[in-house]
Amino acid sequence: MDGLATMTYERDGRVARVTLDRPERGNGITLEMPGELAACVERANLDPEVHVIALAGNGSGFCGGYDLVASAEGRGATDAGDPAAPEDAPNQPAVVAANHDPSGTWDPVVDFQMMWRNVRGFMSLFWSEKPVVTKVHGYCVAGGTDMALCSDLLVVSEDAKIGYPPARVWGVPTTALWVSRLGPARAKRLLLTGDSLTGRQAVSWGLATDWAPADEVDRCFEDLLVRVARIPLNQLVMHKLQANQAILAQGLLQTQQMSTFLDGIARHTPEGFAFQQRAAEAGFKEAVRERDEPFGDFGLPGKEA
Repeated sequence: MDGLATMTYERDGRVARVTLDRPERGNGITLEMPGELAACVERANLDPEVHVIALAGNGSGFCGGYDLVASAEGRGATDAGDPAAPEDAPNQPAVVAANHDPSGTWDPVVDFQMMWRNVRGFMSLFWSEKPVVTKVHGYCVAGGTDMALCSDLLVVSEDAKIGYPPARVWGVPTTALWVSRLGPARAKRLLLTGDSLTGRQAVSWGLATDWAPADEVDRCFEDLLVRVARIPLNQLVMHKLQANQAILAQGLLQTQQMSTFLDGIARHTPEGFAFQQRAAEAGFKEAVRERDEPFGDFGLPGKEA
């Protein structure tokens, strides 16, 4: 598929493979990525040969969240010269919404309009008629979970880190699928602490369906894709529609709209301003380290205590 800047697309028999492809930035989410994701999903849905969509990430992990190092440090759009590092910041729209002048007026509707389009891009995985199976290796944090949880099945590496650390400050998950996936009690356990799960824990809690050691997760992923792809396409579409109706009946769309507004608010609380000011002074990574150190971890992928 030509013209993609943030991912690749290829068809492999009955499988459409969509791979996030910004490994130098931890596959960090840009403004282009949700739209490109939706375009890939639409292409797969319109291809009569495709039975299942395989979503994965190139490099050391699935997705480290939004690519926010430069914007959080008050330097405008992401600087390609920044050191490559996945980040765990929350859902951030564009510089216009993220880095407004504190002495000026913040427009929550501008913020919502930008982020709501990102949510719609991520939700293309949910709305896809064809099932989406996602592989999580390394890390899937913050905005990365907003995307991954929209898929149907998750295959995770045993040592993966999956969670929403910016629940501690500066974010609310916009696609709001934690409760649907885990139930209220376990969703609150993660969101009221900002803690993350390992891959093995994610399966135990019901967030993911299959786990394997890091050196075997690719095989586990491929085995599941083969099994799903064997099912007649009409059966796959009907079963997914039926299951999604149960989720929609819980009020998911209304919750997502509220959560997307709340995400913007979370970035403009006194604590949110303080976090961004610290990032501007000391660097984004240091601000994250200071935020997470009292919890015994360091928020960034691979930095658990």
